[in-house]
Amino acid sequence: MNFHPENAVQYLRATLVKKGQLKAEMFLSVNDAHEAISIPNAPFGGFWIHESTSSESISFFIETLIISLKQRNVTSITAIQAPLMYCHHSDLVGYLLNSAGFEAKRILNHQFFEGKKKLKKFSLELVLKYQKKTKSLGLQVMVGNIQNFGFLKEIRSWNQYRGYVSNISESRLVQQVSSFPERYFVITIWEEGKAIAHALAVKLTSDSLYYYLSAIDPKSQSKIAGELIMVHLLKLAAEQKVSFLDLGSSDLEGQPNHSLMFFKSKFSNASENKIFWHKTI
Repeated sequence: MNFHPENAVQYLRATLVKKGQLKAEMFLSVNDAHEAISIPNAPFGGFWIHESTSSESISFFIETLIISLKQRNVTSITAIQAPLMYCHHSDLVGYLLNSAGFEAKRILNHQFFEGKKKLKKFSLELVLKYQKKTKSLGLQVMVGNIQNFGFLKEIRSWNQYRGYVSNISESRLVQQVSSFPERYFVITIWEEGKAIAHALAVKLTSDSLYYYLSAIDPKSQSKIAGELIMVHLLKLAAEQKVSFLDLGSSDLEGQPNHSLMFFKSKFSNASENKIFWHKTI
């Protein structure tokens, strides 16, 4: 996926290969201040371990990467390590990064719904539960791949009305969708022929669905628009036969957004941390 930052001057890919097999890799962006960051602006990043690899080999990979970056005049490195749900070696990698002198500078908590069978069962229960209410309120829900980008303007307008500041680059998002149209899905809730809510989801991997962004028309009187978005995200995840739905983190100005976390807890069954590991070199 093309999560490229605007201030990047160089892109690097570090790999660990043994007997012709790719064991681990890391994608890095280097900015004009000579700071290396792993896949900035993405919901995951850091070190990816593809095969069963010893802790000694991973430590060697980390140490060699640091030496290589130092030779390129890089002054610091930030590894945004994916939650365990994405990379089963994340805890081990975190331990080894800490041992190599990295410090955890930031932690975000992602909420998930995991389990293919659980997703199918729970989403079906919720669809049946909300079906009658949705019809009685005159609401319609449409889910599908992105056909046009008009919904982005409405998301921006609704969020601006509420005073929310977005760091999402719409032009970059359009480029990503154009490159991988089959991975992106939009959920729209309609009331009396007018869109009152949108949500964007993306298959970051073949086994996962990520809740990317959403917005609800602040002038809408609907009380269940947010719940319907969650219901149909779960339904979409079940239809895509992924192993988990990532509902993302819930921060507000660097602090936990407890009300949003509580809301998501009704539609999730697990939570894991994404950790920003930093080292000056």
